[in-house]
Amino acid sequence: MLWIVLVLSGVLEAVWASALAASKGFRRPGPTVVFVAALFVSMAGLALAMTGLPTGTAYAVWVGIGATLTVAWGMLTGRERATWGRSLLLVLLVGCVAGLKAVS
Repeated sequence: MLWIVLVLSGVLEAVWASALAASKGFRRPGPTVVFVAALFVSMAGLALAMTGLPTGTAYAVWVGIGATLTVAWGMLTGRERATWGRSLLLVLLVGCVAGLKAVS
């Protein structure tokens, strides 16, 4: 159950990071509200997951999921350039995150 919470919290990390960029320095209220809500729930989920998972592993998985989804979203929306190198590095990042779960 804690792994599910952790994965969902990682997804919400990507949501708040994208909303933060869309808020344009907190000048746009809609994305700012999404940022605050997603940040709160994401951090609460991470904190809950850390009650039963190793801290380093939980944090690395959370960041890995959030970073991967944030970059992937940027590529899909055209805000970031998609290249073979970047895509390969994202695949490697996902592999490392899965490896941390496998050995924990």
